[in-house]
Amino acid sequence: MQIQRIEAIPFAIPYAKTLRFASGEVDTARHVLVRVHTDDGLVGTAEAPPRPFTYGETQASIIAVISGLFAPALSGTSIFAREQVRAALHRTVGNPTAKAAVDMAIWDLVGQATGRSVTELLGGWTDEMRVCHMLGFDSPEVMVEQARRMRERYGITTFKVKVGRHPIALDVDVCRALRTELGDDIELYVDGNRGWTPSESAEAMRQMADLGLTLAEELCPADDVLGRRWLVRQSAIPFVADESVPTQADVTRELLGGSATAISIKTARTGFSDSQRILGQCEGLGVETVMGNQIDGQIGTACTVAFGAAFAATARRAGELSNFLDMSDDLLAEPLQIVDGRLAVRPGPGLGLTVDETKLAHYRED
Repeated sequence: MQIQRIEAIPFAIPYAKTLRFASGEVDTARHVLVRVHTDDGLVGTAEAPPRPFTYGETQASIIAVISGLFAPALSGTSIFAREQVRAALHRTVGNPTAKAAVDMAIWDLVGQATGRSVTELLGGWTDEMRVCHMLGFDSPEVMVEQARRMRERYGITTFKVKVGRHPIALDVDVCRALRTELGDDIELYVDGNRGWTPSESAEAMRQMADLGLTLAEELCPADDVLGRRWLVRQSAIPFVADESVPTQADVTRELLGGSATAISIKTARTGFSDSQRILGQCEGLGVETVMGNQIDGQIGTACTVAFGAAFAATARRAGELSNFLDMSDDLLAEPLQIVDGRLAVRPGPGLGLTVDETKLAHYRED
């Protein structure tokens, strides 16, 4: 069963609400639908979300590298030759979300060909995950109302709060309002998207020390090498590396250098094959992980829960699995459903995804 061709289809779906954070904002999901076709008619599906402010990729660059380099290199390769596929992809430097989407679409094919779900093939630990919702920049009143609505409608009780604004009081006030208004039965953690300096981060965490925060993610840039190590040494909670760890080598650098004590795994940037390797690194070092969100659509979210549910270590914490709710529409024929604060793995072989071709025709940009 060989790879015959690979499609890279640009599409754009507006968000119902713009998500704002320290390194940028997203008001439209201008993503790339990736489809890998085999010589016997199977089609594997995944989604590549361009994030130029994080990885330098654009919609155009993802299409170009897949069409111009990856598709020719993988033509005729068996879908089961995953190490050959990985080697072919990694001959090209960078382009993490393009590589990840191709990798996940091929895993989808392997599942379809064997009649097994990707979650079962990866590890089969469980078939669902608890859900965490990300809250973007806004006033305390608006963010409290958003969190309250998510709890009441979907049963979500874990929230990742985007911080990194100036003055830091803007974000301290938000976190305090969330804790005061929603009580102690919710989990809160913060994500700075590299917006603060190490000293600002330390002061913000000091002011929020009584709020019961469980994680702090990328409060300052990885380039602040000594300041970041100074910050992490005094952190009373796990300090999560995210944008700073797009590769296995980066994970090693951040952990062994003392710049992080936990890792965010994002299938949107490391697919299933490299995410598996990164998880193994973290387990071997006794480091916690969280399943992160690249502001994915439903296809990307289905990939995240498929991986996160496969392993005990990644299923332990709530995964960031709900920001597709901020989109005005999506491509799946059967939308994802969050029930009682949990999202289930899609049933069926592979990733269990069916694209609504009418919606794709409406939103595609080529």
